[in-house]
Amino acid sequence: MEHPNIVEFQVTGMYALFSDPITRIGGEKCSYQIPTYEALKGILASVYWKPTIIWYIDKVRVMNQIQTETKGIRPIKYSEGGNNLSYYTYLKDCKYQVQAHFEWNENRPDLKEDRNKNKHLSIAKRMIEKGGRRDIFLGTRECQGYVEPCKFGNEKGYYDDLAELGFGLMYHGITYPDEAYSKETKEKMTVNFWNPIMKKGIIEFPRPESCPYHKTIRSMQMKLFEDQTNFIGLKEFEEDK
Repeated sequence: MEHPNIVEFQVTGMYALFSDPITRIGGEKCSYQIPTYEALKGILASVYWKPTIIWYIDKVRVMNQIQTETKGIRPIKYSEGGNNLSYYTYLKDCKYQVQAHFEWNENRPDLKEDRNKNKHLSIAKRMIEKGGRRDIFLGTRECQGYVEPCKFGNEKGYYDDLAELGFGLMYHGITYPDEAYSKETKEKMTVNFWNPIMKKGIIEFPRPESCPYHKTIRSMQMKLFEDQTNFIGLKEFEEDK
């Protein structure tokens, strides 16, 4: 059953770098063949984000042929100064359709007065029409992206006739303390992994808690929003308006 708080959008870009965490340790970087859940969630957070809600990516549709291009890059040597020569492998000519929805962040009972479904859904759709509140990137800063509304499933996709394609073990995303879904993930940073399979160009993402593999990275405290310190109370905001 589809969730009622759904948004649909298309994201395009000349290049993308959805990095495998293993290849980010050294100077070389190589993109996954498909967008990660975390990268798409980050794009949506750049479009519209509030601590009251949590975005969940339901599925992505790969519209263009998966192609890569390797470039010579000169990253800065932070410890010594100067530059190194590294090779980054990017995806090119990227185009994706995305369907997502939001749910209330139950770890934020202090923001329950802000739980107005129609308000958040209307703002999110309006921000998609405007191309987002903040700059859009496809995995990394140098890969500029562009967001626009779409109807998921419209247009012809390159992989529409491909029955099934697997991508092996892959990084799914990070669960932070304010989005913890169990006692094991509370006050921790947790990384989730899964085995994506594309069917007729569409990849359906599991929820973070449904991923088959999880790894705790470190302990982390949830950021607190303190009234009049780093947060304006809802009542005061309404009075100012």
